[in-house]
Amino acid sequence: MQTNSLNSDEKKVIVLLGPTGVGKTEVSLLLAKRLNTGIISADSMQIYRHMDIGTAKPTPMEMSMVKHHMIDIVEPWESYSTGRYISSIAPVIEDMHRQGKIPVVVGGTGLYIRAMTRGIFSGPSADWTLRDELLSYEDEEKGLLYEHLQKLDAEAAKKITPNDTRRIIRALEVFMKSSQRISHMQKTLTRPLQCNFLKIGLTRHRKELYGMIEERVDRMIASGLVDEVKRIIDLISDKLDAGLSHPNYPLPAMQAIGYKEIAQSFAGEISLDEAIRLIKRASKRYAKRQFTWFKREDDINWIDITGIFSALEVHISVDRVLTELL
Repeated sequence: MQTNSLNSDEKKVIVLLGPTGVGKTEVSLLLAKRLNTGIISADSMQIYRHMDIGTAKPTPMEMSMVKHHMIDIVEPWESYSTGRYISSIAPVIEDMHRQGKIPVVVGGTGLYIRAMTRGIFSGPSADWTLRDELLSYEDEEKGLLYEHLQKLDAEAAKKITPNDTRRIIRALEVFMKSSQRISHMQKTLTRPLQCNFLKIGLTRHRKELYGMIEERVDRMIASGLVDEVKRIIDLISDKLDAGLSHPNYPLPAMQAIGYKEIAQSFAGEISLDEAIRLIKRASKRYAKRQFTWFKREDDINWIDITGIFSALEVHISVDRVLTELL
């Protein structure tokens, strides 16, 4: 396969996607090394510094083998948007193309991948005063904001769970600041990256994948996830005390699977054993949602790797598909 030159008209980008725990990381390393290129993470939680074990980041050794982008770029007490993600990766992709390299995007955050391949709306900036006001209404009557969203933008409400306060508030904020429904803006105000995206999806039989997810959670706990969550909580508390973080609005970082449940155990709401059980359940449910999301995407070349646990064997299958696409 020719990799030292690139047709500037095509600007190819390889996207290796799939559900959590399916085995993307090791395969992406082999692929990037063979193509002599870099990896761009498309994981909405690996962007946060200090959150290593629970987000299954590549290890320092793995990141020394291949240059990685979009990992460890913001602090866990900061907010981050999909729009910022796209603005950040665009110059990275352009730089790789100038070098005659084909970028390899790896991850399972469907919104990131959809934004780069199909575009994303450019909504109004955050209004913390308005968000505080909306949160106060929710505190007075739980479920009120979701009911309000159902009336204002029923289509958006169908895609948001009633307990996802952060996304509910964002949808209401967009409507109140722009007088337009977020569901409409997501369809019409798009800015996709002008690249030829070659999407390859890895999939496994659900039972096998769920078993692998449970084993991975156990490894995370054994590797020190509980202590990592404690450090993150302490860091965020320090920033709250210093006035560098918003005290009320839910932090996306602490909504991450693993961190949220263990934080609940620290708060005495549940036991650690219950937290671990809930992490496994939430991880499997997330994988199911990822499958559903990606089924709605176009042009994904799926590879069923059920029963294959060697990254090298999976890489050979990926390489075979790429040979036909490149």
